[in-house]
Amino acid sequence: MGNYRNFRLVYYFVAQGTARAEKEKLEKDIAFFEKHMRVDKVYLEPFRSGVLADEAHLELCRKVFEEHGIEVAGGLTTTIPTPEGDPPKQRLFDTFCYNDEKMLARLRDVCSYLGKHFNEFIIDDFFFTNCTCSACRRGRDEYNLSHGIRDGSWQAYRLALMEKVSREDVISPAKAANPACRITIKYPNWAESYQETGYNPAAQRKLFDRIYTGTEARDTITTDQHLPRYLSYSLMTYFESMWPGHNGGGWFDPFDLRITEQYLEQAFLTVFSRPKEVMMFCFQALADHPFVPSLGYHLDKLDEVMDHCGSPAGIPCYLPDNCQGEDNVQDFLGMCGLPVMLTPFWPEKASALLLTRSSACDPNVVEKLEKYVAEGGKALVTSGFLEAAMDRGIQRMTSIRFTGRHIHGRRYRVENSHRGLDFPTGTEEINVPVCEFRNNSTWAVAKVADTEESFGIFLKDTYGNGQMWTLAVPDSFPDFYKMPGRVLTRIRKEFNTGAYLACKAGISLFPYDNDTLIIYPYVTSQAQPLTVYLHVAGEARSLEMPVRKSSPAGEPSRISPLYTRDGETVFELTAVPGRYELYRIIR
Repeated sequence: MGNYRNFRLVYYFVAQGTARAEKEKLEKDIAFFEKHMRVDKVYLEPFRSGVLADEAHLELCRKVFEEHGIEVAGGLTTTIPTPEGDPPKQRLFDTFCYNDEKMLARLRDVCSYLGKHFNEFIIDDFFFTNCTCSACRRGRDEYNLSHGIRDGSWQAYRLALMEKVSREDVISPAKAANPACRITIKYPNWAESYQETGYNPAAQRKLFDRIYTGTEARDTITTDQHLPRYLSYSLMTYFESMWPGHNGGGWFDPFDLRITEQYLEQAFLTVFSRPKEVMMFCFQALADHPFVPSLGYHLDKLDEVMDHCGSPAGIPCYLPDNCQGEDNVQDFLGMCGLPVMLTPFWPEKASALLLTRSSACDPNVVEKLEKYVAEGGKALVTSGFLEAAMDRGIQRMTSIRFTGRHIHGRRYRVENSHRGLDFPTGTEEINVPVCEFRNNSTWAVAKVADTEESFGIFLKDTYGNGQMWTLAVPDSFPDFYKMPGRVLTRIRKEFNTGAYLACKAGISLFPYDNDTLIIYPYVTSQAQPLTVYLHVAGEARSLEMPVRKSSPAGEPSRISPLYTRDGETVFELTAVPGRYELYRIIR
């Protein structure tokens, strides 16, 4: 594949660096990276924020990189200052106004320039619009009027606008200059907001040659984007499912992260998804950065781990194109050990699936769900999904109703098949919607108590040959982390791919289709080593650790079962935050 067996390592070089490049400094910075890692490719950017690198600097950079054996492709960031002499427009991050002919002409010229100099280029994730100038408002109103849209919203207009711009102002001029040029669109990590600003994967995947995935995480307390770190994995599965074989890779950066391991976790989870490329943004920010030596160490370790893994497996979560609702709740569940994968297509052949409020953006989702469950499927739906589907006939499948009441509590009641009842206590109170249901029609397997009454939070309905389980989602999604491990384990037990964890939150399970799995506990300021129990369906003789050797002869370490009972084999493991472990189930 390249300098690594399971992925290609690439970095991005921004336009300001290209425009000011000096050979001596460039050689020095490349040497720093070469000391710690083996880079295959660079995306060399000539344009960003109005800066256009001239041909001399562009060719200087190309020559130096190629002398180091690094393949060179192009890059583009669609940000631009207000044209000289024009009144300023309010545009977040200086993204283009795509109704401004001066800006559009500049975009066409730049794309032609890129086509001339590169056979491949990628568009950074500022290829959206939030402009609300008079021309944009007029365009919205005319579009909405002609399409019968009366609520004044931007979504449909911007989706159509950016499809048109993609085709006419980016792809057409680039390929006119170079018919062999292949263009990749990179999608950002804020998937729940794509349609509001014009990102349009449903249409754009039919126009561009390839897509790419933003797997950046952020500090969840002090930054604007509150992104669960599991997104670095799940979003990769979403785009691979969307267009199999055409998801170019995962792209992450060192910004707005306070703990070194949290930077590295972006790389870990990206690699766990089996990407074609692992992209470091950006060369300038990472040159002489202390993150680089640590990342270089782990790239070799990750490459060895992925030698043994098959294709990612998990519970598909259906997120149709242009959906929004319960933003990222599936990733919070992934941080609680539920192995979630994302897809924009209805997973009709899956043995189990997850639906959130976002899933309800499909107007036919209730009919699809009813057929799926009646024929023997097993669905986990959130309370948000049920609320959104209440006017579409979901009452046929459950007695749960919502009256707008919410309760708080930290004492739980959990039914377990082999242990009877458990009564664990959470770390803090959580607030959840009241899922009112009819006894002996719907059954609450897990409940949370408030003084003298308890309320269902994990509820079961049978329907036809299958089952629908409802999960009451806390008002604050991180409240899942406050639930006791026994509650989370009960959910994992019902929804797994042949193995599940018994432990508290803050740990993820990444299963593969060849009886291998990776366990990863996240790093937080309170993180400590913990004991976890891995439950494997059926009988298993041992767990093998393929990359950990137990003897000088190089035999893999093996762990014997703790016990086998009720059709499961249980192993006791130690999980250390920041340390990923690979296991193979030996039958």
